[in-house]
Amino acid sequence: MRAAIIGGGVIGGGWAARFLLNGWDVRVFDPDPQAARKIGEVLDNARHALPMLYDTALPDEGRLSFHPTMSEAVAGAAWIQESVPERLALKRKVFQTIQEHCDPGAVIGSSTSGFKPSELQSCATHPEQIVVTHPFNPVYLLPLVELVTSPANDPGLVARAQETLTALGLHPLHLTREIDAHIADRLLEAVWREALWLVHDGIATTGEIDDAIRMGFGLRWAQMGLFETYRIAGGEAGMKHFIDQFGPALAWPWTKLMDVPEMTDELAQRIADQSDAQSGHLSIRQLERKRDNNLIAMMRALRQQGNAAGRLINAHHAQLSRPKAPQDRPLRTQDRVIPVDWTDRNGHMNEGRYGQIFSDAADAVLNHVGAGPDYIAAGHSYFTVETGLRFLAETHAGERVEVQTRITEGSGKKLRCWHEMRRKADGTLLATCDQLMIHVGLDTRRSCDPRADILAKVEELAAAHQGLTPLTSG
Repeated sequence: MRAAIIGGGVIGGGWAARFLLNGWDVRVFDPDPQAARKIGEVLDNARHALPMLYDTALPDEGRLSFHPTMSEAVAGAAWIQESVPERLALKRKVFQTIQEHCDPGAVIGSSTSGFKPSELQSCATHPEQIVVTHPFNPVYLLPLVELVTSPANDPGLVARAQETLTALGLHPLHLTREIDAHIADRLLEAVWREALWLVHDGIATTGEIDDAIRMGFGLRWAQMGLFETYRIAGGEAGMKHFIDQFGPALAWPWTKLMDVPEMTDELAQRIADQSDAQSGHLSIRQLERKRDNNLIAMMRALRQQGNAAGRLINAHHAQLSRPKAPQDRPLRTQDRVIPVDWTDRNGHMNEGRYGQIFSDAADAVLNHVGAGPDYIAAGHSYFTVETGLRFLAETHAGERVEVQTRITEGSGKKLRCWHEMRRKADGTLLATCDQLMIHVGLDTRRSCDPRADILAKVEELAAAHQGLTPLTSG
């Protein structure tokens, strides 16, 4: 598949990374002579971050190319993403040029944070192609995309847009009623205006405001949003009680929401000075890496709970392909990038996570022979009773590793696996694990014979792997 990115700034670069790391070829048009460097730096961060969200490898990266004309960039693209500056006349001119040269069935998405789709479509030759697809920075990590449409849009094209965004691991929030600034930015604007007044009136510094968010309600919002958070605040009686209790406060003069402080040079400098005092010791690239690592750790925690953004990542993870080796070779049971939350104070993967990755490898073996979730639901499983781990080399966050597994014993109730974990880049053997599992009945929690079809598959694998020699013997 091919995508075209028109405008290669922070947002355009993030879109390029999201498509590339999900296997799309990406063509970029941006007259800025620094576009290749800027997108390259965004890609460096994306390559570090996005693979850490998953427990399997992403598709092979697509091909990135830069083009001198818009017409050349959009030729043959199934998806065209416009991310030029927020000037309506400029965007309309860009859409006219795109539609002169693009495929008639291509989706044309706009990253606009404020304009309505009908405004973008008004001068277009094919208004049905143009939709708003407003992302959030960093686009390669944050899943929300506001997909805003108008009555002019073709329903089939909208459905394809939703499918494409979902396949990229994004959450397309489809808004069928237009409004300036959509949903999310209207909420952010309200908080931003109130924060400006607090700084303007000398009540709080930028750092104090940021602490109020990141130490308090920001953590709640990441998992539950606004209304679900307040539902809990209402106690057992729920949302109705919360509204009855706190609703009258809405009439109190707490907010300056409908008024905006004048952005004088003095106020702008005060905000800039306070912001520099907060984090001026770090470069923008260092701040981006810090932000990305924090987002990865939080979203992986949400993955474990299957909640909010974590639920979306789990669904996308299930779609990612897991290639299997032929029966007469070791099974490739893990192919993934080590996430930042798997490292210890020495900067390398801690010993508990080696157990985790080999446990995941064993699950892959069980899925391969048919002893996966359905088999467990039917009351059967394999339990690990013994492991022998060897740590042979350091493993660091961001490294892509592969686990190959061979079945060394597969008869009766026993299933023994020999796992070897290697660094993908150079084949270095990092760790090994000798793992013995026993088949059990989940009703009695005692050992028992596996189902005949499962045992047959285990025996077949064990026979096929009998002649294979590991790099390091058990």
